[in-house]
Formats: sequence, C-alpha cells, structure tokens
Amino acid sequence: MHVCILVAGVAAISFLSYGAAAETPVERGQYLAHIMDCGGCHNTGAFTPQPNLETPLSGSDIGFEMPGMGVLYPPNLTPDEETGLGKWTDAEIITAFTTGVRPDGRQLAPIMPWMSYSHISADDAEALVAYLRSLKPVKHRVPGPFAATDKPTAPYFTVVAPK
Repeated sequence: MHVCILVAGVAAISFLSYGAAAETPVERGQYLAHIMDCGGCHNTGAFTPQPNLETPLSGSDIGFEMPGMGVLYPPNLTPDEETGLGKWTDAEIITAFTTGVRPDGRQLAPIMPWMSYSHISADDAEALVAYLRSLKPVKHRVPGPFAATDKPTAPYFTVVAPK
C-alpha cells in the first residue's frame, strides 16, 4: 500500500512538473497579465460596459484625475513603436512595472499598483514582457498626460484623497 502511495505521489509530481514545463513564457505572461488585471485599466474601453478585447492592452481613453498631479490615462502596452512600448527595452518595461519609474524618469501615477508588482519573480517579470511583446502592435495614442492646471480633452474619473 505504501508503495502505491509513493508511486502515485511521484506520478503526480512528474505530471505537475511536465505541465509547468509545457507552459511557454508567453502563455505564463498572458496568465499573469490577466490575474494582475492589466486590462482592467489598459484596454481601450476599460471602465465602460464594452471594453475592446480585440486589441488588448492598447491603452485607455478614460483617465484618472489625481489630486495635485493632473489627469493621467493608462498607456498603450502593445509593442507599437510610435504609441506603445515598442522602443522600450525589456529591462525598461520591467523597471516601470516593478519600481514605478518610466525610462524618461517620470514616476507612474499612484493608481498603478507597481508596489504590489515589485514582488514578482524575475522569471515571471520576463514572462510578462514576453507576452506584451507577443501582442499585435496597435497604433493608439492615449490622451495626456495633463497637468493639474491643464484642461483634459477626454473623459476621466476623479480620485478623491481620503480625509
């Protein structure tokens, strides 16, 4: 009986190891993008009843007004070279979503949960980048960003600071 349990355990571990090895970095990255809810903000049509799922992660035309910061719009994460991440290096992308700093030195809006994403493993970070690189490039320039004194040209939510 103990031998049967041992054999079953070894078979289960072998199966799990095989399943994990069969997953490609792009598949892992797609899974991570879904559980990290990247599309919850970065999809065109995010925050509406009809998000555009045909062009995932191509940026939002609805932004967030952050007190004292202005109005910011979730950017295009596709590999489009003109309006997306196409000219960013893998390291720059990973730095942005794990430290909240863009290649140009600008700090990402506090609504971007980079502090949570800073705990991602190196392998998972690389898988997420592999998935972003696998997306169809979509030429979609999001509005803004707009300074607190500017008048935004697209709709936005207002984030109210706690009192």
